[in-house]
Amino acid sequence: MPTGDANPSPKPPPIALTAALSTVRGIRTDRAEGLARLGIHTVADLIRHLPMRYERLEPLTPIGELKPGVIGTVSAEITATRIVRAGKRPRFEAVLADHTGRLDLVFFNATYLQGKLFPGLHIRVQGDVRQRGPGLQMANPKWWKADIEDPGVVETIAEARIRPVYSASEQVPSAAIEQTVALILTDALAQIDDHLSPEYRAKRSLPELREAYRMAHAPANMEETKEARRRLAFDELLMLQLGVFLRRQQTRSAVRAPKLLVTPEIDASIRARFPFPLTGAQDRVVREIAKDLRADRPANRLIQGDVGSGKTVVALYAMLAAVACDAQAAIMAPTELLAEQHYLSISRMLEGSKTRVELLIGAMTEADKLAVLARLAAGTIDILIGTHALLTDRVRFANLAVAVIDEQHRFGVHQRAALRSKGEDPASPDAKPAAPHIIVMTATPIPRTLALTLLGDLDVSIIDELPPGRTPIITRVVPAERSAEVYTYARKRIDAGEQVYVVTPAIDTGASATDDDQPRDTDLNDLRTVLARLEQGEFAGCRIAALHGRLKRATREATMHRFRDAKIDALIATTVIEVGVDVSNATVMIIEHADRFGLAQLHQLRGRVGRGGKQSLCVLLASPPPLTPEGEARLAAMAATGDGFEIAEKDLELRGPGEVFGMRQAGAPPFRVADLMRDRELLALARRDAKKWIDDSPTLHADGEDLLRKRLLKLHGQWLGLGDMG
Repeated sequence: MPTGDANPSPKPPPIALTAALSTVRGIRTDRAEGLARLGIHTVADLIRHLPMRYERLEPLTPIGELKPGVIGTVSAEITATRIVRAGKRPRFEAVLADHTGRLDLVFFNATYLQGKLFPGLHIRVQGDVRQRGPGLQMANPKWWKADIEDPGVVETIAEARIRPVYSASEQVPSAAIEQTVALILTDALAQIDDHLSPEYRAKRSLPELREAYRMAHAPANMEETKEARRRLAFDELLMLQLGVFLRRQQTRSAVRAPKLLVTPEIDASIRARFPFPLTGAQDRVVREIAKDLRADRPANRLIQGDVGSGKTVVALYAMLAAVACDAQAAIMAPTELLAEQHYLSISRMLEGSKTRVELLIGAMTEADKLAVLARLAAGTIDILIGTHALLTDRVRFANLAVAVIDEQHRFGVHQRAALRSKGEDPASPDAKPAAPHIIVMTATPIPRTLALTLLGDLDVSIIDELPPGRTPIITRVVPAERSAEVYTYARKRIDAGEQVYVVTPAIDTGASATDDDQPRDTDLNDLRTVLARLEQGEFAGCRIAALHGRLKRATREATMHRFRDAKIDALIATTVIEVGVDVSNATVMIIEHADRFGLAQLHQLRGRVGRGGKQSLCVLLASPPPLTPEGEARLAAMAATGDGFEIAEKDLELRGPGEVFGMRQAGAPPFRVADLMRDRELLALARRDAKKWIDDSPTLHADGEDLLRKRLLKLHGQWLGLGDMG
């Protein structure tokens, strides 16, 4: 008879990337539940949960073999602890023991460890060994809790190794995540296919994707961790760049735009309408726009310019170019108040001309709206100014050629696409649909390289020059205890006939206090407190009004109208005025707790004053000390410069690109590895490669691109509004 098992047990199937961790053999239920709370549900989630840093683990040494003057690593049990309060610095002491001897641990200013380190706990420590009396001691060593119920967490290592440290929780510490990764890593890596070809990887010195993940989770040395990071960061940057170039290609190839030829006569006629000559920067941008308008593919241009740089005049040039070519134009603003402001300023500049300008906002009666819509469809309106209402189905243009979007960060690619769809229907089924040229404006400066990165479907123009005669705004940082001096000075400006803004970070502290749902803070000078103080104190007898996000829109609009018409002396507001109207008589901006605001917000708020010829002042009232280092840095940056682009660079440094550009609000997936500041060279490489890639393969349907296309659509398809790529 044959010996052995005639029917050996079948080899278990490999662990699928899509498998829930709760179903994986060897992973306990409580461990899977703890990982799920960290957002890690599947094997693929766990592989993508990369270490946040690495530590070098030295070989474990029995306590009896430790030598003074060297770095030692010990795994042993705590036998005793105590807190010693003698001397200037209280300290926590613990005793470790194994079968070879005793090691004393001392942690200065760390009495909180009493609840974390206790007799009976098995830990690993690493630190400098020194002689103390007859015994050995480590001062402030690194330590890790060792879960001795999990095989492999407490291990004996004979050689030094690199240990990954993961973002973890108390329920699932880093060591437990490391152990769980080790359990599934081999099976998972075998199923990871690469979306980049061997030839491309070789040209860019990139490891295979599965090898990059192996080096990230189980590196042989620190060089491997760097190699893994470079590949995974490059992947994120390349995917984003492919997405924005694909979006750009789709926009340009799927539709046609009307060719608008700006002749020298038209150019001169338009410029004659402006109340002042264009600055050099405005002139440069106008020429870039005129070149765009001559093409039959739709322009998609971003105009960046600091507060007061004259973006609206440049946008009006493009709209009048459309009107001169017997077409229509539109401008869309984020609020009714801004739309009305555009209507008034543009109407003033075009007074006496044949250009027909009309307004479409929610505050109008239904009858008035219907009349505007009828004239628009009939082609008897040349320029329409409005809000989001312009995107609705019932708004139909006769021949829309140029559409301008003000404050582009308030609108995304989907809104631009909706506005683009307002072009003419094709004359035949085979013809491309018509789309207007799109121009978007922002007064929130974005560093040029990063604007190209994240707004890559847009061409970027920068107005980096202010019109002559503008008086720079004086900015002062003032401590909280001197606020009475500030308000007394502001009262003098009011008595001289000028107007004042006061901005607070919260409406009140008794509820979820702010327009932005900030946490409660009982030490905050909120809107209600400041309003009551000023009414009874420095601004007594003045015309004061409050403005915040809980008011009805109609009330907010009416209040801003009264302020603009100089019927209010002081406006006490939250950041709802961040993007507001021009009030040339408003000369003082006071911002309470200014250190709590973001730099971009502070710069926008400062830009509410300085609109007229009078000297304007922005006072940044700091919170009572101590300020956070970030808050101090923001105030210092505001006091140092009025240049919005310098402010943007500092904001980027302090907050990071995801916040600055609103990527999260737009639905963009956050970077797990890449850092747009640290990885600028990788970003430039990814951008060059992505451009060439889409030039060569506009739909990513070439041989070997299926996996790349699928992963790109999954990552960026929805938020970038990429069309069906099959």
